[in-house]
Amino acid sequence: MSGRGLLMWDEAVTGYDFGPSHPMDPVRLALTMGLVRAFGLDREIEVRAAPPAGDSTLRLVHREDYVAAVRAVSADPDSADGSYGLGTPDDPAFAGMHEASALIAGQSVAAAEAVWRGEARHAVNFAGGLHHAMPGGAAGFCVYNDASLAIARLLELGAERVAYVDVDVHHGDGVQAAFWDDPRVLTVSLHEHPRTLFPQTGWPEETGGPGAEGTAVNVALPAGTGDEGWLRAFHATVPELLAEFRPQVLVTQHGADTHIEDPLAHLAVTVDAQRLVQEACHELAHEHADGRWLALGGGGYAVVDVVPRSWTHLVGIAAHRPVDPAAETPDSWRHEVYARTRQPAPARMTDGRTPAWRDWEAGYDPADRTDQAVLATRRSVFPLLGLLA
Repeated sequence: MSGRGLLMWDEAVTGYDFGPSHPMDPVRLALTMGLVRAFGLDREIEVRAAPPAGDSTLRLVHREDYVAAVRAVSADPDSADGSYGLGTPDDPAFAGMHEASALIAGQSVAAAEAVWRGEARHAVNFAGGLHHAMPGGAAGFCVYNDASLAIARLLELGAERVAYVDVDVHHGDGVQAAFWDDPRVLTVSLHEHPRTLFPQTGWPEETGGPGAEGTAVNVALPAGTGDEGWLRAFHATVPELLAEFRPQVLVTQHGADTHIEDPLAHLAVTVDAQRLVQEACHELAHEHADGRWLALGGGGYAVVDVVPRSWTHLVGIAAHRPVDPAAETPDSWRHEVYARTRQPAPARMTDGRTPAWRDWEAGYDPADRTDQAVLATRRSVFPLLGLLA
């Protein structure tokens, strides 16, 4: 297996554009790639583009009638009437919707193939992670579920155990739904509690369908959770689950919308904690999956201050050339930010925090709401896998 990392990138993914008033501004992708280049990471990792996912690939997860509906509104956005979730405020129809969505999916599928075949040890598609799309409909800014498609392709290629870990602030509902009845796929989602955030799913009692009990895991964190609680919840669940499941490939989703500055959610995490979870996922891939790691982007709506820094750290980790969090952002990138957005760029790759957390073994605090959330998850799912809650 090659030790070299792989970064999937095609400028055309910025065509995934719901319009100027939509929070999912594709400038976040362009600025991330600009920061990757400014740090020279594109010379430390292979940058590759892949063709759009074809219909046979899309049908690994999505219904044929849904793909046809996306094609139709892609050709005529004015025809969208809300059917299949298309033409809604969350997912407005736009010209070229099918092509842009299939292109992002194609990058994730090709990345999964490269990791499985040993062409690369790690692969990143930060344009991906569109985890809300369902087999028969768009949802939550997501048209095609590239994460599910990548996992389905891995299964098609012969993988027997794939683990998916989602740390986006929103529940990874589309991926959970796609593999609800499939014991070959472990889906783990850490997210803000469904009482306070879309999509109002991801309760700890959601543990998988018949024959796949224990392969859906949900940690529903209280609004306001910060670095310490978020990291404690991750380390109190994910490592044990992966050690028990023994995945052949680890797929992770790194939505940056857990950040305290994100306008659409209510957690209080910093870029520094996000980087620590990225590093932990990298280590867990080496520990449990022979290094096979596919890392995806996801949500993130602080498009200047947060997303580019968080995902550039992710690329650096996958390239085995991590960016020093104390590093200043390059002048060339700051000029690019201002030229594109008329906003000032963040000055450093850190939020100035050095996050720490208590290990679960240090004891449970019954008055701590984060500990309550973790224990609810462990009690719901760990016994189903033969683990102690």
